[in-house]
Amino acid sequence: MAADIFQEADGATPLDPDDAAGLRPTWIATRADLNAAEQENIARAVVWASSSRRMSSPGLLLTEESLKVLHKRMFGDVWRWAGTYRQHDTNLGAHWLYIATQVRELLADVLVQTADPVRLPWSADEVALRFHHRLVSIHPFPNGNGRHARLAADLLVHGIGGSVFSWGSENLGAPGEARQAYLEALRRADEAFDYAPLMAFARS
Repeated sequence: MAADIFQEADGATPLDPDDAAGLRPTWIATRADLNAAEQENIARAVVWASSSRRMSSPGLLLTEESLKVLHKRMFGDVWRWAGTYRQHDTNLGAHWLYIATQVRELLADVLVQTADPVRLPWSADEVALRFHHRLVSIHPFPNGNGRHARLAADLLVHGIGGSVFSWGSENLGAPGEARQAYLEALRRADEAFDYAPLMAFARS
């Protein structure tokens, strides 16, 4: 199998060799094959999530179990480790031993923020995008964190009365201006807690 199958775009987390060994489909021979397999898996997950009561209610969505189930639904046909937290450090994210603690703290915070959808601390968009940013920053899974956090944010914003995001209206997995704008917006949130660029991008 060609090594470049596992080469990631700028700003993405390279796969650990042990994680790369968790590939399920034996027919995948190129990066295009892998991308197609993941996209098909994600498309099925989106259909499932859109009709799932668990994913439509913030109180049910904002649990560790639900986030793990969502990740497994998105990537479980492609990766054996889908839905499980990473067990090693990466170029991004929390130390792997603290992932569960940080995810629980994030979920507890957002549950408080969304307890009364009529009295949110920020707009529905900002609540969901702050959640998205923190989840990406933790990087709980070996791979697929950005895609998982974007779908989770879509489900959350919809659950608190907003509409799903357009995310630049392009494939953010591919190199290009949209991906660069997305990464820059995340870095701005990292560095200055300024969510305006991310909010503008998510609705572009």
